[in-house]
Amino acid sequence: MEKELAVLRQQIDEIDDQMLTLLNRRAEVVIRVGKAKAGQKREFYVPSRERAIFERLQSSNAGPFPTDAIQRVFREIISASLALEEPIKVAFLGPQATFTHAAATQQFGLSAALVPQKSISAVFSEVQSGRAHYGVVPVENSNEGIVSHTLDMFMESDLKVIAEIQLGISHFLLSQSGRREDIRKIVSHPQPLAQCRKWLEENLPDVPQVDVASTALAAQIAAQEPESAAVASEMAGTIYGLRAAAERIEDNPNNFTRFLVIGPKIPDPSGRDKTSIMFSVKDEPGILYRMLEPFNKRRINLNKIESRPLKTRAWEYIFFLDMEGHLTDESISAAIEELRQHCQFLKVLGSYPRTI
Repeated sequence: MEKELAVLRQQIDEIDDQMLTLLNRRAEVVIRVGKAKAGQKREFYVPSRERAIFERLQSSNAGPFPTDAIQRVFREIISASLALEEPIKVAFLGPQATFTHAAATQQFGLSAALVPQKSISAVFSEVQSGRAHYGVVPVENSNEGIVSHTLDMFMESDLKVIAEIQLGISHFLLSQSGRREDIRKIVSHPQPLAQCRKWLEENLPDVPQVDVASTALAAQIAAQEPESAAVASEMAGTIYGLRAAAERIEDNPNNFTRFLVIGPKIPDPSGRDKTSIMFSVKDEPGILYRMLEPFNKRRINLNKIESRPLKTRAWEYIFFLDMEGHLTDESISAAIEELRQHCQFLKVLGSYPRTI
């Protein structure tokens, strides 16, 4: 038995050595790609190219390596490779260990320079000024709805949506000891507390709950106070050295948050894209019909439509609309131009590979 294990382990070592050699060969090619892009002034981060790599590898996987793990493995390979071309600086709504941090890590990998910001407007400012290449901001939660500040920022900014991220949200009850009987106070952001209300009422009904600015701050507090527990992400527990008193305590297991990656330019078509626009329309009879008709007659699928009050005028609204397709598609561009005729203003927020 021991001899067989020794042989198998030797085979694993030999395979690992081969993989390392191939990774370095890949890195050499990536460096050449970076030099070629620099000469043509092309974007070095191309979301559509990444998605094509993931889909090709997942579709050709014969197993037994799990298909779901392929994207995670190659995400880090690509992240490290991009850092060889040019270190990517990504601003995100912080602090560290928030779900936006997790989304940024999921999209850009651990080799990117992820820089936390105190507000959504600060994320936009970092990218607009060129201090960061890209930014990651939340835009909506499946339970709690739209993040209005993100949408409001597009009114003021010319930055574009270049990618979207969907992150499953799971809340952990974290403390120093990991024992529920030690918990005398629960701290978190109001949204996670609301999303875990039923579980907390059933399992810790007499423990007071305290609102704080973020789940990351809650984890920091729990790391300093032995009798406090934080409702936060698993990542927060890892970063702040906390133990799980309970896992996945959200009342609704279908809890997802959608994040947007913002950057200076709209990426090229990927073949499976989404286009987002914002506009306000003239207040006149039949305007809602005329607003949707350009898309209906071209059989364009609308993924989402959201309205927000226009801050500069009472009882007037701005609309945010997501549709399937890329701005370079003739039907998409024609529908948008037809809609523009009925608008007080219209702005294209971006066309980008869709994940939802």
